[in-house]
Order: sequence, then structure tokens, then C-alpha cells
Amino acid sequence: MFDLSGKVAFITGGSRGIGRAGAVALARQGAKTILGYVSNEDAARQAADAIISAGGRADILKVDVADSDACEDAAAQIAKQEGRVDILVASAGVAVDGLLLRLKADDFDRMMAVNVRGALAAAKGCLKSMMRNKHGRIIFLSSVVGEMGNPGQTAYAATKAALMGAAKSIAREYATRGITVNAIAPGFIETDMTAGLNEEQRAHMLKSVPIGRTGTPEEVAAVIAFLASDEAAYVTGQTLRVNGGMYV
Repeated sequence: MFDLSGKVAFITGGSRGIGRAGAVALARQGAKTILGYVSNEDAARQAADAIISAGGRADILKVDVADSDACEDAAAQIAKQEGRVDILVASAGVAVDGLLLRLKADDFDRMMAVNVRGALAAAKGCLKSMMRNKHGRIIFLSSVVGEMGNPGQTAYAATKAALMGAAKSIAREYATRGITVNAIAPGFIETDMTAGLNEEQRAHMLKSVPIGRTGTPEEVAAVIAFLASDEAAYVTGQTLRVNGGMYV
């Protein structure tokens, strides 16, 4: 089940957090994983080495997803070198919090460039290979905030909601080519983005989670592995929630 042997996966933001966990999960199922990173080569190499040590296949690729042309080219480069790209996990993301009245245009532009344009550029770069092989899995990492909103995260919520809409549209465009496109909306997950919260903030957040705890990157990664598999061939244009009941 979830056999990904012979598949090639490109994971943006693959050096840490959910991206890294997703790469590990895909490699465990047999896929060759290409971990995209923007600056922390050591973290990316450590993630790849951990996959290789566990018997998987992995490599790293430096790419700034905020540069749409470079991101699209990186995906095309992988397809050329590996002969194919079967799976894209667009996990790279940034958040700059603040009330709308204090939002700086540069911060909004940065979030749009990374969270939205970067994800779409990566998808665009992978699509030719997927169309040629009549098979593909595109997975966008959205957020519960994109569905329910959150004070101080108007711009971030907008970018994450955009990915859900994009997934629906791209799914309709390429469904006849054997390509599925979905989004995952994680809730309160233990990542670098949530590590900076103090105890009071964490307690407040957990009050809204019926399961009563934070989620782990590995729990999100399990959904990534499912969506990347043949078992999910009839799932497309959807947003799967991994949020412990935080938003239902």
C-alpha cells in the first residue's frame, strides 16, 4: 500500500518541518526525493543523509521559490536529470504576522512570492513531465488559517486560501491527464513557525483543538504519502484537513 517505487518527488521547503517529514515519508514508500532549500544547506543535507541512511534515495537542490522563474526551472531540471517528476509537494512557506493596518507591502509581497507564486511556479515546472507520463501528484501545503482566519494573519491567510482555490482549478485543468491536485490544511503543528509561541499562547491555541494537543509533522506527512499514492487516484481538487478538529 502507498508503493511509490520508481517515482520521483520534488519537495520545496524540504529541509525542515512538514517538508522534511513529507520527504521522509515519501522516501520510505520508495520514491526518490529531491529536497529543495533556499539557504540552510546543512539542514537539507542532514535531511537527505537521514533518508539515505534509512535505505531511501534523496538529493538536495538549492532554489529560492520566491523567484518564480528559478523555481520553475528547478522543477524542469529535476525532470531532465531524473527522467521524470511524479510528485510535487509545495511545502515552502513564510509568515509575517501583524494587524492589517500595520502590514507592510514588502511583507505581503514576500508572502505572496513564496507561498503562492512559488507553489504555482513549481507546479508549472513539473506539469510537462507529468503530462508526458500521464501521471502526477501535486500537493500544496495550505493552512487551517486559510479556512478559518486568524487575527494578525490576514495576509498569511490570504496566501493559504489562494492555494486551496488554485488546487481546485489546476485539478480541473489536468484531470484527464492522470494528474491529481490537492491541498492539505494543517492545524496547530509542532514546527519552526509554532516553536516561538510562549506557554500562554500555546494554551490559548490548544483550547480550540478538540483533540487537546498539537499535531506532529509526521501526521501531516502521512496524508502527503496518501495523496501521492495510487490509492488516492480518485481524490483531486480537495483540501484535506489535519487539524485535530480545530476547524471542521
